[in-house]
Parts: sequence; structure tokens; C-alpha cells
Amino acid sequence: MREIKRLLFISANRLADPYPVYPIGLSYLQTYLKERAPWIETELCDMNLTDIEGLKKRITGYSPDYIGISFRNIDGANSLDRTSFIPGYSEIVKAVRETTDSPLIIGGAGFSVYPEILFKILSPDYGIVGEGEESLRLLLEAIESGGSKDGIEGLISAGTSGKVQHPHTKYLSSLNLSFDERLSDFYWEKSGMLNIQTKRGCCYNCIYCSYPIIDGRKVRTLDTDLIVDTLVRLYKEKGINYVFFTDSVFNIHNSYNAELAEKIIKSGIKINWGAYFSPHNLTDDLMGLFRRSGLKHIEFGTESLCTEQMHRYGKNFSFDDVLFSSELCLKHNVFYAHFLILGGIGETEKTLRETMENSLKIKYSVFFPYIGMRIYPGTPLQRMAIADGKISAEDTLLEPTYYLSDDFNLAECRRMAAETGKAWIFPDDPLADDIERMRVVKKKKGLIWEYLRKP
Repeated sequence: MREIKRLLFISANRLADPYPVYPIGLSYLQTYLKERAPWIETELCDMNLTDIEGLKKRITGYSPDYIGISFRNIDGANSLDRTSFIPGYSEIVKAVRETTDSPLIIGGAGFSVYPEILFKILSPDYGIVGEGEESLRLLLEAIESGGSKDGIEGLISAGTSGKVQHPHTKYLSSLNLSFDERLSDFYWEKSGMLNIQTKRGCCYNCIYCSYPIIDGRKVRTLDTDLIVDTLVRLYKEKGINYVFFTDSVFNIHNSYNAELAEKIIKSGIKINWGAYFSPHNLTDDLMGLFRRSGLKHIEFGTESLCTEQMHRYGKNFSFDDVLFSSELCLKHNVFYAHFLILGGIGETEKTLRETMENSLKIKYSVFFPYIGMRIYPGTPLQRMAIADGKISAEDTLLEPTYYLSDDFNLAECRRMAAETGKAWIFPDDPLADDIERMRVVKKKKGLIWEYLRKP
């Protein structure tokens, strides 16, 4: 019988505003290893539930043969609070190194955007860029057998000079998922929902977005039966009746989405769900089907209410699409919010005013504006920012760096938003406290910003 090896996963994310987010990526890794490499025993340590001293005690008590750390975000992507998470991540790595000499493997979305520089700063033994399940399994197999690590996709090591030698060409099309019971209880209580993916990858061309860098441009839809089986387990075993589909954009493949919705209905469970949507590619029939399957909330990645600005951002829809999708939500009793980027590249007083005026045409919504565009390496926005003299080609962009239009005035923007009489929630508004209070008072689960909306 093969010797059991222990792997301790650490979720380094401590961002909890407006609500803490379950470390879904690590749960997928755990489930995959349990199925494909049963000789690896795993546990998950979440930094939202402990501190550095608690982490050290966990390592000492578990005595892992391997440590895996996931870095979800590098910062809060909020220009009004440019706190970098890197010092906190360095603290976690330091604690690990002080407590164990077991090999350290890092990954996650945040690492995948800045792999080379973070590998140099954090000095792990290995790093995995992008989709990690199969690459991690192959890496552990190679270490244990003393075999070659050449050819492992997304792998970085000291031996590769901190560079990916083999970018991802193969992706998984089927993934099972199980939740850590202790963690699921915590996140169900604190955030009122759990997270599940139905797709990976993003085929859109938004100029600022890092999703295609992290997950690839090829969209992979996951097995609908496995997704519904997970929902049924959560519902029947834990009483969890609200999930959020964390796809970059949910409504990419309508036929697939319809199949998923129909299977949820057929399962007989009464579960609510929400997701990120694009305000296009929606029909009345599809929205009705989604609603019958439990759709309750939509977060639209609209970015602007000015068509000219939408197209400048790389969006493939117009304000007419935004208005149509909003009215579909109202018709089918689905709560919705529009997430916007104000003051991004090309924003002028004219385009901003058009956004404010168009907000008056959208009924019973909430608007969440972000100020400026976070510049990520490898995106079209980076190239545009260099051309416009906003940054230099040598800028690593590891420190929170934003493209803010020269014509944008935040105080004036706030004044214009207030004059609309609509529900505008800026990034520095104390939303987390409001949501927590409403969750207690209303005794509701899921996304409850519906109580903030205005006619």
C-alpha cells in the first residue's frame, strides 16, 4: 500500500468586504486530489478563520509533507483604498518557512497574474500558474517518484528561473466538488451563500480584464450533472439554499445554461442562486427558465451606461441591451445591480453625464461604481496606458496602479450621482456594515443589496 502524504492547503485571502468569499479554488483542488491521487491526504487552513500564530499551530499539529498556498487577490481593486496584500502574504510565507521545511507550492488567481515577480518575492519551491488541479497532481507524483517535472503545464520552479516553461494547452472539462464542512458552516453564516463554478475561461475582450490570463480564453463548461449533484448535497445535507455561480460571465452559452437550469428544476430542490451576467445574450424565455430554477440576483458587469464608453472598454453591447436586460429582470422578479467603471480610459464629462442621465431610465437597481481602471500586466489596457504615458513599460504593476481619466473629478461624480436620486454605492461607502446589519435584521441569505435599491 502506498504511503500516505499530507498536504496542507492555506487560503491566504483575508478580504471580507462586503462579505467573505469561500475558497472555492482550493476545494476543487482537494476534491480532485481525493479522486485522482488518494494517497494524498489534505486539509485546508483559511486565514479568514485564524491568525499567524494559529497557522503555525495548525502546521505543527498536522505535520504536512507539503504546503500549498493560494493567493486569490493582490489587492482590493479599489482605487480609493490602494492597500496591497503582498506584505500579508509575505508574512504567511515567512510563518510557513519558520515552522516547516516541507516543500512550498503557491498558486491562485492573484499569483497567476504576476507569476514571475511573486515567485521572486515569495521564494516558494514551486508555483503553478492557471488551472492547477492536474498540474499539482503531476508535480506531487514527480517529487515522490523522483521523476522529471518537465512538461508539467503552468509549473514554475527555481530550476526554470522562475518562468513558466510550458503554458497550459490542456484543460479539464469535468470537475467534482466537495466542501469543507467547518468552512462551509462559517461562510454560510457570514456571507449567506456558497460558491460554485459552471465554466472556466473567458472569450470576451474587455481591455482591462485579467480573467483570460488566469483561466485562458477557451471557455470550458463543466459537467451539469456533477454541478446539480453538488447543489442537491448542499441542500439536503446542510440546508444550504443559496449559491453564487462564480463564472467570469454566466450567460456565455445559452444552451448549456438552459440545460443546467432544467436539471436544477428536475432535481426538485428549492435553491436560490445568483451570478455575474453580461447585459446581452438574454431572452425572455431564458430569463423565465432561470427564474424557475431559482435565479434571484444578477450582478451585471455593465461598466458604463454610455454606449461609446462601453465600446471603448471592449464591451460587445450597448445601452439598449442594458435597458432590455434590466427590464427582463423586473418582469421576472429578479433583483439586479449594475457594476460600473467611472473615470476609466476615454471618460469625459460628456460620457459621464450620459451615464448619469441613463441611470434614470433603469428602475429599481443598485449601481456599484468603481473609480478608474486597475491596470494588469498582459492586458490591452496596459499597452494603452503605456502609449498614453500613464505608466512606463518597466512598471511591474504589482502595486495597485490605475488608469484614471484626466477629465474625471470624483467630487463632481459623487454630486452628479446623488442628484439622480438613484442608489449609488461607492467603494468607500460602509457597505459591509450595512449588509451585515441587514442580514441580521432581515434574517436573509445571499446577496441582499436588494434592500438598498431605489425606484
